[in-house]
Amino acid sequence: MFELPKNFFLVKGNAEGYSPLNAFDSALLKSGIGNTNLIKVTSIIPPGSKRIRPKKAYPGSLLPCAYSYKISDIPGEIISACVCVALPEEESAPGVIMEFSSTGRKDLAEEIVKKMAEEAMNIRGLKIKEMFVTSVQHRVKKIGCVFAGVVLWG
Repeated sequence: MFELPKNFFLVKGNAEGYSPLNAFDSALLKSGIGNTNLIKVTSIIPPGSKRIRPKKAYPGSLLPCAYSYKISDIPGEIISACVCVALPEEESAPGVIMEFSSTGRKDLAEEIVKKMAEEAMNIRGLKIKEMFVTSVQHRVKKIGCVFAGVVLWG
């Protein structure tokens, strides 16, 4: 069992690659978390968690991360990925992470992911104190990837 994280940070990256997996790997490297083993988590921020600056994890570390990504092999296509963290006013309540990726511009993706976070908090009966968004877009040359994530840090 993992230790309950008390911090989180946001990352993003975009890249081209020889294959879809190479593009994904390169986007992870550009985001700063490429030499880790991501453990995909769902969308809950533990109560009382704080946003911190991105940290360097030891190579090969297991890293809990909620993320979105998109890979395309259509030259000229614009792809976007984004994540949003919404923290509640009530310190003892959990926050949420929403992830979204699509074809098109990142500003449109940001609008959607913010609305997703607002709804997630609303259905929990929580008021939003703070919201953090990070996003990235990329115009595909051959095989491109965009990646945005929220790393939960112990």
